[in-house]
Amino acid sequence: MTSRRGAWFTLVIALLAMVVLFGIFGSAKAPARTGQAPVGAESTQVSDLLGQFPDADTQSVLIVATRSDGATLSASDVDALTGMLPAIGAQAAEEPSGPLVSDDGEAAVIITPITVGDDTAQTAATIADLRTEIAGDAPTGLVLQVTGGPAFGVDVASAFEGADFTLLLVTILIVAILLIVTYRSPVLWLIPLVVVALADGLAGRVTAAAGSLWNLQFDAGIVSVLVFGAGTNYALLLISRYREELRRTDDDRAALARAWRKTVPAILASNVTVVLSLLTLLLAVIPSTRGLGVPAAIGLVIALLAVLFVLPPLLAVCGRRVFWPFVPRPGEQRRQRGVWRSIAARVSARPVVSLLGGVALLAVMAAGLFGTSVGLDQLEKFRVQSESATGLETLSAHFPAGEAQPIWIITDTAEADAVTTAAGDVEGVVRAHPAGQTADGTLTKIMVTSEYSPGTEASLAQTDELRAAVHRIDGADALVGGAVATDVDARAGSEHDLLLIAPLVLALSFFVLVFLLRSPAAPVLLLLVNLASAVAAIGAGAWLSRVLLDQPALDLQVPILAFLFLVALGIDYTIFLVHRAHAESARRGTAAGMVEAVTHTGAVITSAGIVLAAVFAALGVLPLVVLGQLGLIVGVGVLVDTLVVRTVIVPAIFTIVGDRIWWPGKPTASQGESTHESRPIAADAH
Repeated sequence: MTSRRGAWFTLVIALLAMVVLFGIFGSAKAPARTGQAPVGAESTQVSDLLGQFPDADTQSVLIVATRSDGATLSASDVDALTGMLPAIGAQAAEEPSGPLVSDDGEAAVIITPITVGDDTAQTAATIADLRTEIAGDAPTGLVLQVTGGPAFGVDVASAFEGADFTLLLVTILIVAILLIVTYRSPVLWLIPLVVVALADGLAGRVTAAAGSLWNLQFDAGIVSVLVFGAGTNYALLLISRYREELRRTDDDRAALARAWRKTVPAILASNVTVVLSLLTLLLAVIPSTRGLGVPAAIGLVIALLAVLFVLPPLLAVCGRRVFWPFVPRPGEQRRQRGVWRSIAARVSARPVVSLLGGVALLAVMAAGLFGTSVGLDQLEKFRVQSESATGLETLSAHFPAGEAQPIWIITDTAEADAVTTAAGDVEGVVRAHPAGQTADGTLTKIMVTSEYSPGTEASLAQTDELRAAVHRIDGADALVGGAVATDVDARAGSEHDLLLIAPLVLALSFFVLVFLLRSPAAPVLLLLVNLASAVAAIGAGAWLSRVLLDQPALDLQVPILAFLFLVALGIDYTIFLVHRAHAESARRGTAAGMVEAVTHTGAVITSAGIVLAAVFAALGVLPLVVLGQLGLIVGVGVLVDTLVVRTVIVPAIFTIVGDRIWWPGKPTASQGESTHESRPIAADAH
């Protein structure tokens, strides 16, 4: 890959392979995210059974009317709304009902059944026609808002229009700026950026095909951020070592070859750790969590291949001059390492104080977990305001809070009356009544309206009480579903996933570190530090979300995904640092070896951490709160991991424990590598 002919040959083959793959997977589209609760959950069963009813493709939207001055609706206002029914009916699947006036007389609602399309675009067209009709026929002095499930779904989908392109643009801009600052070259930054951007484009198409083939629901934005973040980190590590080797030889191709060989073990170990950690998500029960594992793993493998087999020949073709104007030369003094050597020396001189200071900082951050709750209601999950969201708030202010999101019960028709009675007797239920039967008459659906706001603790507890009440009726086989029931099942599923996935991620990281370091002692200590760092980052992120962003709770998926990314990506920097420390310790001893490792890797790890944190922060441009929270927590965690854990805590631990950290063995001269500036490497490179 680095010889004169081999570089061009490798580059042409790699680019041809990419072109072929782009052509094969170019038209693939990933399935939309629809499932929130586990596949076998009670709410999911109800959702599937509702499709067997004759009006399965008909859902109601709600037209909420209030006066613009906030006054009580007059008789003429109600008459004007009634006069709109024929025009509204022209856009509806069935005759609309209403207007129903609230008890306080300040709002009215018209229930309008519409035919839901096979995709969001068809439903969006229906909602748009309805809103256009209402806007042109609205009575003077009245504010009309179209809300309800279908309208809310359409508004959410429209909020994502162009969001993926915005995310890509912001991500590329962030990476470009940080690479320019890192390399201080008008040329060099383009090479890794182009390689990683090509990898991201290919990953987007391959993962879409995988999602379509295996029906995987996932967020493409997370995959793109992972590819850019990890790919840029791998490139930074390789180019940093390449620059270091250029200061030791005049042969830039030999320097690149040696840099590749010396960084591949750390890059591979890092990639394998994150990929295996992501694949544990296949054991998750939440569809969108389970569906993320394979696409994200595929994206990272593509990023790895691009950096290892496309970036090196590009660098070889360009040669040493690509670093212009700061071209590294043999024997050149490396002043930029003085800061990192000074920091490492100070930590090594006072390891106990350094360790206690670092741990104290993590403890303060972890304190943010106190007062943290998990679970957002439907309105809290999206940052973008919409007509449907405002309409739901208006509806909840004047009607029973559960009016817009009814609870559905499916039961055997023979026991429908008993189930209806039992449901109506549950505290907080406003009304319960049968709302239709299947074509064969065997099943009946019952609509239950609650007085509690969906997503509140009262509504969640009420769902459990409803289930307990209807399950007691023999022969009914009653199932409780709907939006609130889905929330209940999603919470249980997310808790299950966290308790299952978190230990597996830690175990996988442990085995990778043992394989890399040939020692169980160091991996145990490193994982304990990583775990503490992850918990601290989640605590700090949760506190920042509450205080700065006014988000009352974390989304259900945030704890598990944040933990996975923080541990798996944090291991990246552990591997980069400790792999070098392991080699240096063979010549210098553990304490001095760690100082040397921090000196050589401090700049690249810091640069990589800042890039990764900034890239994850770019998720905040998307309208989903879960992605913004995830970006914030991982961004904070990566920065703390880079600036505190790898710079202070880990070196302090290695200094305190000494050579025992490598138990039962210790690095030998054959395992190490010389970092002496004058060592000739031409023969080794050839």
